[in-house]
Amino acid sequence: MDNTVITIFVVVTAIAVLIQAGILVGMFFAVRKSSAKIESLAEEVKTKVLPTAELAHEMITDLRPKITTVLDNVAVSTTVLRNQMERMDATLTDIIDRTRLQVIRADEFVNHTMDKLEETREAVQRTVVSPVRHISGLMHGVTAGLEAFFARKRGRESANVQQDEMFI
Repeated sequence: MDNTVITIFVVVTAIAVLIQAGILVGMFFAVRKSSAKIESLAEEVKTKVLPTAELAHEMITDLRPKITTVLDNVAVSTTVLRNQMERMDATLTDIIDRTRLQVIRADEFVNHTMDKLEETREAVQRTVVSPVRHISGLMHGVTAGLEAFFARKRGRESANVQQDEMFI
């Protein structure tokens, strides 16, 4: 029985070795076939992609200083533009502040002028209009008194008629 077990093991091992040898031969042919395909792809890459890559590299090499110059110019332009915007902002702020101050001064001037006009109107009312009214009232009184005085002298009849007419 020991011999049979060893024989079985040897047979199984031999079969396993043969299977492994078959797999290795299959792998050899698959690698050889893949190697041929990879070599043809490598040849295509050499003929098509590498010239394009070299051309792109040359373009990048030629354009790098120009791109650097453009970026520097953009940076300088941005700085100049920012400075101009800051100046414009300061100028506009100054203009707005000055305008606001002038509006306040104009408002105060108008208010002050209106106050002075009101004071002048009141002063004219006190010093001119009231005395003129008083004088006008006195003049009407004096005129009425003189008319009455002269009307008595003309006669009592004509005075009665005039008083009746004035009554109506």
